[in-house]
Amino acid sequence: MADTTLTVSLAALKDNYRTLAKRAGKSECAAVVKADAYGVGLAPAARAFAEAGAKTFFVAQLTEAIELRTVLNELSQDFDIYVFAGLRNGQEEIFAQHQIRPVLNTLSQLDLWSAQGVLPAALHLDTGMNRLGLGDAEVAELSTHRDRLEKIDLKLIMSHLACADTPDHPLNRQQLDRFNRLRSQLPDVPASLANSAGIFLGADYHFDMVRPGIGLYGGNPQPGRPLPVKPVVRVEATILQTREVPAGETVGYGASFTAKRPTHLAILSLGYADGMIRGLSNTGWLNIDGLRAPIAGRVSMDLIAIDVTDIPLGRCRAGTRITVVGDNPDLNDLADAAGTISYEFLTLLGQRYERHYEA
Repeated sequence: MADTTLTVSLAALKDNYRTLAKRAGKSECAAVVKADAYGVGLAPAARAFAEAGAKTFFVAQLTEAIELRTVLNELSQDFDIYVFAGLRNGQEEIFAQHQIRPVLNTLSQLDLWSAQGVLPAALHLDTGMNRLGLGDAEVAELSTHRDRLEKIDLKLIMSHLACADTPDHPLNRQQLDRFNRLRSQLPDVPASLANSAGIFLGADYHFDMVRPGIGLYGGNPQPGRPLPVKPVVRVEATILQTREVPAGETVGYGASFTAKRPTHLAILSLGYADGMIRGLSNTGWLNIDGLRAPIAGRVSMDLIAIDVTDIPLGRCRAGTRITVVGDNPDLNDLADAAGTISYEFLTLLGQRYERHYEA
């Protein structure tokens, strides 16, 4: 067995999809599988979501969409795939060949797609994120010259919430109002606004389709509130060595940890090359038999030291397997400890793990 393993629960992926789909009521629940399905593996995650009922998928880039189309073609169903980044000049035929739908973010992208004939696409309206999408002036231009939409099989009008994970943020309502105002100037087609967190803002935000991402993978779409979905990943590492450190000795690069008492350390075989980011240095912790074992010193590329002074000696010998990420702490706990978000923590899990997928 490898020194480090990453186990993905396919059952939890399916349960999380069904949980969020139920929460979305009558709206269709798509699945966002960009960035290798947030790091858990595109092919197994997409199959799991399809088995759970997903019919529509979103990715960030065309290369991801082509890989996803290959996976979904193995299943005996029809699936729609959208690419958030839209399309660039020269990509039109590839989109059409693989039956991939661009999310059109500019009028020039719209014109490129129109030149291919009447093919399906989504239209992205910027309602306050100020990243991708058509702004007010472009929507006004399009509403005045609707002939530019005649060769577009417009399947979806969408936008993206900036602050949905802060339910009382005023921008949520502002974006909702702006979305309604902008789409009223365009053809009456299905609409989509809510991401994982947006689903929990209520039915006004659900429209015809919701697009959960992080919630599918065990990330908490409502920080500070109970986790409404199941943890999906479990990371385990092997203790390579234990050692006694006298009081006053330091540990690791930069000598950022000084033992205040005689300290028993366990050295684990993982580090920031495995996604255990340096922000966990002296802040992260593991749970061993219900007891906290703090990370002592800096996380290095391949190794982490944990303080196991208060853990029974027999539980922390060289060769022992330790659960690093699981139910407690889960990826949200460790992301909080590192001062980041579950999205970053999850997508940075490295490629050195021996991966397992549990049905």
